[in-house]
Amino acid sequence: MLLKYLGNVMPPYDYENRVVGIVWSPNNLKLAVASSDRSIYLFDENCVKRDRFSTKPIDSKFGKKSYVIKDIAFSPDSTKIAVGQTDCIIYVYKIGEQWGEKKVICNKFRQSSAVTCLIWLTEGPIIVGLMDGKVRAALVKSQKAQTLYTADSMTVALAPNVRGTGFLSSHADGSIIKYHLTEDGNHEPSGRICTHAVPAYALAWTQSHVMAAGCDRRVSFYDSRGKLVKSFDYSRENEKEIATACCSPSGQSVAIGSWDKIRILDWSPRRSVWEEANSRALSNFYTVTAISWRRDGSRFVPVHRNDPLLALFHPVVFLWCRLLVGSLCGAVEQFETVLKRTVIRGSHEVAYVGPSQVVIRPLNEGNRPVIVRSQTGFEIEDVKVLGRTDNNVVARTANTLLLADIELNLISEIPWDDKSNSEKFFFEYPRVCLIFCSGELTIVEYGNNEALGSVRTEAVNPHVVSVRINERQAPGAPDIKRLAYLLDPRTVRIMDLITDLTIAMISHDVRVDWLELSETGHRLLSRDKRARLWLSDELGGRTLLLTGVSFASWVLGSDVVVAQTGQTLAVWYNVDAPEVATLIPVRGDAVDIVREDGRTSVTVEELGAKVAYLLDEPLIEFGTALHDNDFGRALLFLEDLADRPQAEAMWENVARNAMASRQLLVAARCYAALGDVACSRFYICF
Repeated sequence: MLLKYLGNVMPPYDYENRVVGIVWSPNNLKLAVASSDRSIYLFDENCVKRDRFSTKPIDSKFGKKSYVIKDIAFSPDSTKIAVGQTDCIIYVYKIGEQWGEKKVICNKFRQSSAVTCLIWLTEGPIIVGLMDGKVRAALVKSQKAQTLYTADSMTVALAPNVRGTGFLSSHADGSIIKYHLTEDGNHEPSGRICTHAVPAYALAWTQSHVMAAGCDRRVSFYDSRGKLVKSFDYSRENEKEIATACCSPSGQSVAIGSWDKIRILDWSPRRSVWEEANSRALSNFYTVTAISWRRDGSRFVPVHRNDPLLALFHPVVFLWCRLLVGSLCGAVEQFETVLKRTVIRGSHEVAYVGPSQVVIRPLNEGNRPVIVRSQTGFEIEDVKVLGRTDNNVVARTANTLLLADIELNLISEIPWDDKSNSEKFFFEYPRVCLIFCSGELTIVEYGNNEALGSVRTEAVNPHVVSVRINERQAPGAPDIKRLAYLLDPRTVRIMDLITDLTIAMISHDVRVDWLELSETGHRLLSRDKRARLWLSDELGGRTLLLTGVSFASWVLGSDVVVAQTGQTLAVWYNVDAPEVATLIPVRGDAVDIVREDGRTSVTVEELGAKVAYLLDEPLIEFGTALHDNDFGRALLFLEDLADRPQAEAMWENVARNAMASRQLLVAARCYAALGDVACSRFYICF
């Protein structure tokens, strides 16, 4: 891993002013730095100082300098900061969501002895270590604290796990204790892991190991049972005690600070071993007293005394790759930490910030970076940006595929054993990716780590596959996830991806070359080799709509069908009446349907130019409301329709659907509009 100097965050003093704590807020928008002058300094996401406030003693009669801050921690919602002090108390300050809000103490937790260390778990309470060896949990909502366990000696360090469900504590007698607050699926027991040779002031809990280091200048890695798996001995080098450590958010890197030096240790998934990736000598830095890795896995900041060597580097501020570190004399510096960086397709910059984590930043201004991380811990070997709009990411590991939608910021990681790299990816449908490989079609929904479905098919043309995932879904309605594909060249299978059951099998007498499900998945349009357009339902019924078809499509957000035959556009505003179509003459080829700003038009290429033919938007809205059983929307439309010739048939359609749905008041209103007073009164009284 590379360490690149970015710039200074806080300047050093000419005297000792130890930085005792550096923490990023969980939302990565705020940075807090605590120093031995009993002040908390607040910075924004670009490390620009925005605020400062002083802390308070437990009792003002003892004087403002009767204590020092030992540690700080951000709350999971990023609006509070917990401060642990040597005068046997923890204060929780509410700093608010916006800059400049008044800082008020919202919680106080008195302790039996001085606080030595403190963390705030992302899925739990404040965990505090005390001078008398106790480890306690402070519950903010109930304003109560309880002792989790008591060790035989002083608590010197705390370290959370990557998931935020448990923590480690190290003590002055060298013992390291593991404690799980919630079940996270690993079923590992809590208790003493091992006894380190010296007090482990530098403590970190990586994905699969525990790192401990201290004054003996040795860095040791233990497994979950306390067995030593790797050791780095720096005692023979010109090295002093190791004072602090911090694990990366991915759990695959550890930054350790000592006298005038920062080291980065990386986990190698391929070799299954910890390796020293990089080290940086910082002359006149003195002891590194605090380290914090930004939680998106991209930035790192150290604190040190004024260093002429670092001043030679031009500070470059990036939106990621930052690490924070604190020093004995109160300075804070920032470094970029990446394994490598590359530009893909000239539109995206990819920074490998860990073996199993990359940050992808679109080069266009205004687009936010996307973090792609392997949840299985495998090393990411290859990253590609695909799709017509460069909006989709495909990354590979040894045993999985990672698929991401940059716009939706959704990532999926599925098991994948094929090593031929012969897959074909299609991103035509929202929220899903289609993968064709070795005669098999796999459907992956972004955000889910299991394939939505997998079927055998020899057709690798996306025009003969259609997927609909919860489109035009009514509130409270069940999920609709359906797939239509060619079982063989003449047979279309419609299946439910939730139950994996077949909904319909539709047979044709000739080969099918195009198909598309409606947005609700209840109807299917298909075109065969003879250019005939068919409409099928989920019961397997089939109706011929048109012959000589060169273009066909559903209108976005509706159940309206548009098709072209020769020099005529045919529009079915109500597919329940396939014999009734609106015909529009054109002089070119239809290529697309555009629906925006309350208008729907068919784009036709005529003599090298594109001409838009408007459709009847009110009829589209009515048909959509009718098919979705949105009776309120349908009635509002008919009220505005007044006495147009087609109004009577529309009122009858709404009445029929309302009766089928047992909406009797809606049916009564429809019959009143039709002049059938008897039926209207009957349904009102019923």
